[in-house]
Amino acid sequence: MHKSLDNLNLVKNKVNEIISKKQLKTEPKIIVVSKTFSADKIIPLIDFGHIHFGENKIQEAETKWNNLKKIYVNLQLHMIGKLQSNKAKKAVKLFDYIHSLDSKSLALKISACEQELKKKVNLFIQVNLANEPQKSGVLLEELDDFYEYCVKNLSLNIIGLMCLPPNDLQSNEYFKLLKERADKLNLKNLSMGMSSDYEDAIACGSTFIRLGTIILGKRETI
Repeated sequence: MHKSLDNLNLVKNKVNEIISKKQLKTEPKIIVVSKTFSADKIIPLIDFGHIHFGENKIQEAETKWNNLKKIYVNLQLHMIGKLQSNKAKKAVKLFDYIHSLDSKSLALKISACEQELKKKVNLFIQVNLANEPQKSGVLLEELDDFYEYCVKNLSLNIIGLMCLPPNDLQSNEYFKLLKERADKLNLKNLSMGMSSDYEDAIACGSTFIRLGTIILGKRETI
């Protein structure tokens, strides 16, 4: 068996363990973060039946996924990196989910692109939980108004919240906080948890975990 398939199965077993132990009602979807990995590394996972993949950059995603999405029609592609407004049209065209909606200007642009392309995308609002200046995201105190703007003014399909916790040992606290805010907005989905902290994220209610190196191994350079 391909090494990445072994890794994926190990992660799935761990996820099931946590679900059983915590008696969770939902099974989180595993997004395999395939940035920098070539198609030949990804295809074994697709052939195995995995459908959720994540990319950080539009140009790389277009090169890699345009043809694959025509061949494998069930694929669900997730934009998980920072999205510039001028790349919004390409993102709406290619991706099924965008996890990094972080400003009114981007929301407006996505709305316009959706109307032009006659396609709705599943969107996560990226929340900057710790007010970190180096990170994108809507601040907690602005979240409710931003959500209202996206849904009422622009009719965007906001399905959940996303976060990148600070690089310390308290991811748990941030995951719990995001879950509280999602519940308050009646949003069912949470995009949180990466290779280093996905177990905590699942225990706190994550419905989408973003895993790269733990499945595909060390990143390739492009």
